Amino acid sequence: MEKTVHYEKTLTSEVLFEGRVITLTKDTALLENGKTAEREVVHHHGGACILPYFEDGTICMVRQFRYAMQQELWELPAGKLEKGEDPFEAAKRELDEECGLTADNYISLGQFFPTVGYDTEVIYTWVATGLHKTQMHLDADEFLTPDRVPLDKAYEMVMSGEIRDGKTIAGILKLKALIAEGRL
Repeated sequence: MEKTVHYEKTLTSEVLFEGRVITLTKDTALLENGKTAEREVVHHHGGACILPYFEDGTICMVRQFRYAMQQELWELPAGKLEKGEDPFEAAKRELDEECGLTADNYISLGQFFPTVGYDTEVIYTWVATGLHKTQMHLDADEFLTPDRVPLDKAYEMVMSGEIRDGKTIAGILKLKALIAEGRL
């Protein structure tokens, strides 16, 4: 691993907003050249994402209206973490809640940072295999439709821009790479 060359040190941090999902701070950072800069940071507890992969080569995605984007999007099942919640347990919960599925096997696809310029969110992602049907049980304010889509079709949807959600793009591309490498 290469030694860190660039850095910024937090000098002060002021909470501007504290909500149910995010906290917004305005920070003063010491830059590597000795000067200071203001940084606005969205603090988020993170998320867990699950990619249900069936033996027939299909995956389960959900169609859900996203208020901030003002449109319905194709996404992998996912949910926000509560403070201190185990990401793996959250991913299994989302598989059950949003798709009505449980799994025998889970393979980590790792974690990624969706918006590094101003947000602390980390999304943890798994592929679920050996799937079994249960019963969906959505949150009271959650409305979505699960759909099985062939992985190759989902890949085409990513490449054409039909799928625009970052965690879904990352999950589908990583799964395709694992299969191509013979690791799944």
